[in-house]
Formats: sequence, structure tokens, C-alpha cells
Amino acid sequence: MTMSERPSKLSLPQVNPGVATVLEYLIIKFPYIDGEIWQQRMTEGKVHWHDGSLITAQSPFQSQQRVYYYREVDNEPSIPFKEAVLFQDEHILVAYKPHFLAVTPGGRYVNECLQTRLQHTTGNKAIQALHRLDRVTAGLVMFSVNPATRHLYHQLFETRQIHKTYQAIANINDGENIVGEEWEIKNRIEQGEPGFRMRVTEGEANSQSIIRCVQQTTLQALFELNPVTGKTHQLRVHMQTLDWPILNDKYYPTLQPESADDYSAPLQLLAKELKFIDPITQDTRRFICDDNVSLE
Repeated sequence: MTMSERPSKLSLPQVNPGVATVLEYLIIKFPYIDGEIWQQRMTEGKVHWHDGSLITAQSPFQSQQRVYYYREVDNEPSIPFKEAVLFQDEHILVAYKPHFLAVTPGGRYVNECLQTRLQHTTGNKAIQALHRLDRVTAGLVMFSVNPATRHLYHQLFETRQIHKTYQAIANINDGENIVGEEWEIKNRIEQGEPGFRMRVTEGEANSQSIIRCVQQTTLQALFELNPVTGKTHQLRVHMQTLDWPILNDKYYPTLQPESADDYSAPLQLLAKELKFIDPITQDTRRFICDDNVSLE
């Protein structure tokens, strides 16, 4: 059993969903975690309030109070790929994330994630991711290292002032000639079934990407992708919309049976570049990943 070194946290909702205790709420909030597991965590002192006082099975629900708990998983996988720090100052850190490494704790991954690794190597426990990449996507991730200025960089992402560029490889049909062509994709993306897989639905668009083909061989093409919005799996869904799903995608266009990671066939999607005006220095910041996705 692997336990997270740092607690996860959640805020109890303002409107009580009809429960008497924190335990009842956690059972509703996390339906895939057995209630006995939450009771055991509470017995072992692994669930507490913001002030550090312990939460027990009898602790009453308190609207808008923060609950801290330590995530546990059996047999956490070890990811055999190394991250790299490209830049760090007193406010931010920009790192390269390899394929298959999660950005933050989640699912089967508690300590084996980029954020925890960076906290260990830098000695700075305040490091916090400012945005996300899918675990199977490689590339640049920006972190806050200073809680006092974190909100300024969060705001850049919230107001779409970060210009992101990705690269992707997809198979194409023999005879297609698409180099130099550009597509603007706007559609509505919502949670599908199962819940981790997204789908395009009718309704007002909530996602937008600009996609260009920059190089091709007979059967493959290299695309440059600029997401305007940041919906979950947006680029993967938008490439599927164009009938060019990203190479080695296990979710799109068809959900593949659950299986162990195939390190020899990573998803061919790379977060290549981040560009923005620094909210503190007002300088133009541009970070480019040395890695590339390559045509066969």
C-alpha cells in the first residue's frame, strides 16, 4: 500500500446534499471507495480539518469547510522516464513531463507524479501545477513555486493569455496532400460514457482549436495544434473530428480495452511551446520543449 506524502483536499459544498456527517458525504463524493476504507482512514488519523484536528466517523458535516485526506493505492506503478527542469525563478518553474507520468496525484498514482517529484528534487513543498496535461501526453508544464504570486499566473490560464503550441502525429490516407492546410475546430465537448471519455454534442460551442499540417509522408502527417480553450482531451477529440485521430490514442476514436502502458507506443502528442507576458516583469516569456514527435 502506497500513501501520499501530502494530503489531498476538498471543500464541503455550501448546500448540504442531505447528509449528517463528513463520512456520509465522502461516501457519496467517492462512490468507488468503500465506506469502510474511509472509516479506517479516520481511525488512523488520515482525515482532518484545515486546522489539523481529526475528523472521525461521527464528525458532523460543515458547509464550506476544507477536508484533508491522504490518498492510498495498492502497488503504485513506477514510471521509468525522467522529467527535466527547463526554467526556474522565484515565481515559476517550467518542466518537461515525459509520457505516462501524471502531473498531479490521481487514480493509481499517489507519489509517482511530476508535482511530487519536483517537490522532492527542489525541496520546495509549495510547488503546485498551474495547468494539466493528460498522463499519456508529454511536454511542458508550468508550476507555481511562490504561493504569494500564484494567483497572478493562475489568472493567465483562466483568461486565456497563455499561448500553447502542441505537435501531433496521425495516420493519413495514401494520396492525401494536406501540408499547409489549416482548420479551425469549434464544437461542444461534454463528458461521455464512460465518464473519462469526452464526446462532441449538439449545442453552443465550448471548445476551439487551430490545427495545421506542417509536414507529411505518404501515410503520416505532422500537425501543429493551438488550443484556444482548454477542455479535457480537447486536442484528441478535435483531431478525431478531422478524421485523423492521434497515433497510439487508446481512447479515440475507439476506446481500447484496459491494459498496461505500452512504453514502446506512446501517444504521439507533445506540448511543445508556452508563450505569455509575465504578469510581474511584463517580459515576453517563451519556453520550447527540446523533444519532438517525428514522422516514420
